[in-house]
Amino acid sequence: MDSTASRFDAGLRRRYRTVFLSDLHLGTRGCRADFLVDFLRQTECEQLYLVGDIVDGWRLRKSWYWDAEHDEAIRLVLRMARNGTEVTYIPGNHDEMFRDWLGLEIAGVRLAKEAVHDAADGRRFLVIHGDEFDSVVRYAKFLAHLGDWAYDSALVANRWFNALRRRFGYPYWSLSQWLKRQVKGAVMAIDRFETALAQEARRRALDGVVCGHIHHAEMREVQGVLYMNDGDWVESCTALVEHHDGRFELVDWARENRLSFFRGAAPAAVPEAA
Repeated sequence: MDSTASRFDAGLRRRYRTVFLSDLHLGTRGCRADFLVDFLRQTECEQLYLVGDIVDGWRLRKSWYWDAEHDEAIRLVLRMARNGTEVTYIPGNHDEMFRDWLGLEIAGVRLAKEAVHDAADGRRFLVIHGDEFDSVVRYAKFLAHLGDWAYDSALVANRWFNALRRRFGYPYWSLSQWLKRQVKGAVMAIDRFETALAQEARRRALDGVVCGHIHHAEMREVQGVLYMNDGDWVESCTALVEHHDGRFELVDWARENRLSFFRGAAPAAVPEAA
C-alpha cells in the first residue's frame, strides 16, 4: 500500500469549514493532478468553491490530454457533493464554455458567475475567478492566447527542471513561478490585479475577495479589505481554506507533503506544451 492510501485509510483527514480551489487546468500536462488527488482524499469540508479554470477548454480544443488522475480528481469532487458538501463552480476564462450553464446544478455542483461567501465570523467575501479584471483577457484575447503559449513554454521548462531535481533527490520547486516573479512587468500586473479586485470588494461593501486566475497565491490586506488568491495546481499546488472559527489559511500542498514531481521516469524526449 502506498503512502497516500495508508494516510487515507488511517483516517488522517483534514476537516475545514470551506475550501477554495482554482486553476486546476485539468486536461493539460501541466496539471498536478497527483497532488490534487492526494489533497482531495485527505480533505473534508462543508463548502467547496471551484473558482475557475478547473477544466482547460483552451488546451483541450487544441489537443486532447486526460489521464486516470484527472478522472479521479473529478470523481472525488462529485463524491464530496454526494456526501453533503455544498459545491459551487464559478467558471473562469479557460472553462468559459460552462458560463452558458450558469444557474444550473449538475450532479450536486451549482454553477454560478460569482458568489458571496459568509464566513463563520460574520465577514463576507466576494468569490470570483478574476479574469474580468484582467485587461488582456477582457479586451485582447489574441494577446491572452499568445501569453498562454509563453506560459506553456515556461511549464515545459519547469517539468524538465524538476525532473533533474528529482534525480538528485530534491523536492518539487516551481521554476516557472520563480521566473514570473523576476519579471518586473508581471509583478506590476499582479499588483494592479490585486488592487482592482480589492476595490471591487470594497465597492460592494464586502470585507474581502477570494479569486484565482493569476496563479499567485496570496493573502494580504489591500486598501482596507482582505485580498485572498487561492493559487493554482499547475505551479504552486495551493488551496485557500477556512477553519470553523473563521480563520483563513493558504495550504501549500506540495511543500507540506514533498511528493515527487514525477511519478516514474523522466519526461519523454519531445515534451508537449501543457
